[in-house]
Amino acid sequence: MLQLSVIRENQEKVIQALAKRNIDATEAVADVLKLDEARRATQVALDNILSESNKLSREIGELMKSGEKAKAEILKEKTAQFKEQSKQLSEKGDALAQELTQKLYTLPNTPADIVPEGKTPEDNLTVFQSGEIPALHDGAQPHWELVKKYDIIDFELGVKITGAGFPVYKGKGARLQRALISYFLDKNTAAGYQEFQVPHLVNEASGYGTGQLPDKEGQMYHVGIDDLYLIPTAEVPVTNLWRDVILSENELPVLATGYTPCFRREAGSYGSHVRGLNRLHQFDKVEIVRIEKPENSYAALDGMVEHVKSILDELKLPYRVLRLCGGDMGFASALTYDFEVFSTAQDRWLEISSVSNFETFQSNRLKLRYRDKDGKNQLAHTLNGSSLALPRVLAGIIENYQTPEGIVIPEVLRPYCGFDIID
Repeated sequence: MLQLSVIRENQEKVIQALAKRNIDATEAVADVLKLDEARRATQVALDNILSESNKLSREIGELMKSGEKAKAEILKEKTAQFKEQSKQLSEKGDALAQELTQKLYTLPNTPADIVPEGKTPEDNLTVFQSGEIPALHDGAQPHWELVKKYDIIDFELGVKITGAGFPVYKGKGARLQRALISYFLDKNTAAGYQEFQVPHLVNEASGYGTGQLPDKEGQMYHVGIDDLYLIPTAEVPVTNLWRDVILSENELPVLATGYTPCFRREAGSYGSHVRGLNRLHQFDKVEIVRIEKPENSYAALDGMVEHVKSILDELKLPYRVLRLCGGDMGFASALTYDFEVFSTAQDRWLEISSVSNFETFQSNRLKLRYRDKDGKNQLAHTLNGSSLALPRVLAGIIENYQTPEGIVIPEVLRPYCGFDIID
């Protein structure tokens, strides 16, 4: 959530920044400022009434002590009027504050200065590319054919048990999946990230805290009877560990990682581009989260990008890094880098990670602060990244490492798998 003080002091700058998202926020910003002005005026009126009421209460006390009960009774009637007025003003102020908060929830984060202009993924900027695209043998197949051939993932069984988008991993496919999770977590903990195991369902406050609500409500599975949400990413529960927390300056930075299954409705996702592992309703992901002082957050973002690069370098997969344009960024992000692996069998790039800096957008919602050296409470910056999302990494390995003899396991994963090839 954008800081109200920032909007108030930089109205035009905020409007111009949101224009990079192809949003005309003029009216919305004006509504926010109008509500804020009304709320503050109501608070001033309430404060004045309470001050007068307190003053009268003291006068009544003095009159009662001096035996002037008749005068005291007259003033008591006035305090009763003040009490009713203060109640009305308090209710009005609460209603305005709630309306203001809901209005602020509809405004996305302002993009960082280096975010490129653009409306669609075609406008994203490639900032790095690495790895050679392998030349596959004749008869090479996409992963959805290979997993049938080697009986390692069964999409039909998933449909039987649950529905489309819920695959069943079998045999060496399940072991390769587990190997990737362990490898990713080991890489993250070796880089200083503390591992957490977190709940897979969250309450509404957690969804609002990281910005999934109200923006992505339609994409989340809702357990109505308990009013809980299945998590779309470990970012939600992990970041919410520090909701309503004031950290000391020497506790920063905070580095956290966690593995969870992720659940996304992915409404409206159809077509050949979402076949197999390309788009699922349930998938596994390892996440990294950082909480930083504002002046350090962009250096931390660069470090997270380099960390994900190192994983893909070890997996020896061809990949590229994109800086997302304003029109393709997530609601809460100030700057996002996407990682894509090239699938030779599909002849297309597959997104496998997003690494983002949210600046104070999440921390303002979370009330996540730190106490600086002067003893003042400041909003921290939050960041997160996939490290990594498994389905498309797995698809990339299956397709790019296929040979006529079978699917070769990347060398770095062999100690985790206990086998060298799927045949």
